[in-house]
Parts: sequence; C-alpha cells; structure tokens
Amino acid sequence: MKRIGDVLRTIHVPSSANGNITVTKREEVRCSICRDAGYLRSDVPVGHPLFGVLTPCDCKTTEERNRRFEKHRRLSNLENLQGLTFDDFDHTVPGVDEAYEQALRYSRDMQGWIFFSGKVGTGKTHLAAAIAHSGLGQGMQVLFSVVPDLLDHLRATFDPGSGTAYDETFTTIRESDLLVLDDLGTENTTPWAREKLFQILNHRYNDQLPTVITSNLDWRSGGIDERVLSRILDQRRTCLVEIDAEDFRKGSLIPKLRGNRSYRRGQ
Repeated sequence: MKRIGDVLRTIHVPSSANGNITVTKREEVRCSICRDAGYLRSDVPVGHPLFGVLTPCDCKTTEERNRRFEKHRRLSNLENLQGLTFDDFDHTVPGVDEAYEQALRYSRDMQGWIFFSGKVGTGKTHLAAAIAHSGLGQGMQVLFSVVPDLLDHLRATFDPGSGTAYDETFTTIRESDLLVLDDLGTENTTPWAREKLFQILNHRYNDQLPTVITSNLDWRSGGIDERVLSRILDQRRTCLVEIDAEDFRKGSLIPKLRGNRSYRRGQ
C-alpha cells in the first residue's frame, strides 16, 4: 500500500505560464435538484423497499417526454395537414353531419377507438386529422400516419443485426397517447406487414389506448385482417362511423378547400 504523501507527489497539477495554478471553473448545473445526474436516490433506511433505488428526476422525465414528442413529430404527417381542423370542415354537406358530430364528441374525451369508413372523398382523413390536432392541443403525444407509409418506415428501420432503431420506433407507435391510422386496407398485405399491424393494434386494444382509424374499404367484403377487424368491430370500445356521402370533389366543398394546399383530395 502506498503512503498518501507518495501518491500526492505523483499527481500533476497544471499551471499557467506565470507559475500560477490554473483553476478550471466547473460548468453550471442545469438542474439544482439532481445536479444533472438525472436520477435521485431516496433518503431511506436500510431495508426500506426504496433503499438504493434510483428514481428519475423531473428534469429527466421532461427531457424524455420532449424526446418522444420530437420522435412523434418526425414520424407524423400532421405538419402537412395543418388546415384540416374542425373549423375547416363543412359539416353542412349532405351525409357528413353525423360523422362530424361523432368526431367532435370523440375529440373531447379521447376514450376508446373511433373507426371511419366510407367511399373515397367523404372527409374521413379530414375528420381524423382534426381529432389529431385536437389531441395536440390537449398536450397528447400524437402520431398520424397513412398505414402503408407507417409500415414502410418500420421496414426501413428493421435490422436483424441491430434492432435498436426498429424497437424504439415500434414502441413509439404502440405507446402513442393518440394513434391515427389513415387508409387501413391499402397496405401491402405481406405476412410481415399484417403481423406488425396486428401487434400494434392488439397492444392498443388490450391497453385501451385512444386510436383513430379510417378506411375506404367496405369492411364487410374483406380486405382487412380478420384479427384486426374483430377488434375494430368491438362496439364496447369502438365508435363505428360509416359515412354515406358523395365524393367531396363532386360537391360544394372543393371550392372552399381549393386554396388549402394541405388538403388531400380523395380522403
């Protein structure tokens, strides 16, 4: 064992050119609670359930939440749908008033699922996007995506050798405060795509997480995975909204929305 004096003599103390000792100023901490450690240890006696357990500091929780918000923003298409709100929806068009009321009601409590079905161009995407914007206004982490685009993104991050990016993306989708899936049934129905979509929706069904789904397909004639469809049609958790209206492109709504570049025709 070395003597303390011998150890001290081996320590190099930096000095300035004039021989004065240089003292490096410690950077200021951002969080006065945990001193930027990110975690806190409970001051409890040995034997207490929390003894030695680290809990996240408020700053760590906020940082993680902001990171998730940014992740949702990158995955979502909402920036391109800024104009699709309830205020911009013409609910006087014949056949859409009930769907509008159902969507508005859902946006106020965000409980369970809501499923919009109907022909192309009847306002399903507009109502789904309006709900998504309402969720953002309530501070929710919202992910809005066209189903084929979402699955393409998952495929792009999938790497059997290192699944970190994929796992993180998959978790982000599954755990979103509000998930909005547009155009269900238009995805490439490979076994991989069907399984991933089922895993996402089955998780959200079991955990009763708010989910909005739109589809141009008549669900009675097939085209939607039976496992997914069985969960969508569970009216204990899903509000089913069938829109019986004509294509807005043939009606009076298009002149109103023609100047809105974010409006996706046919949805």
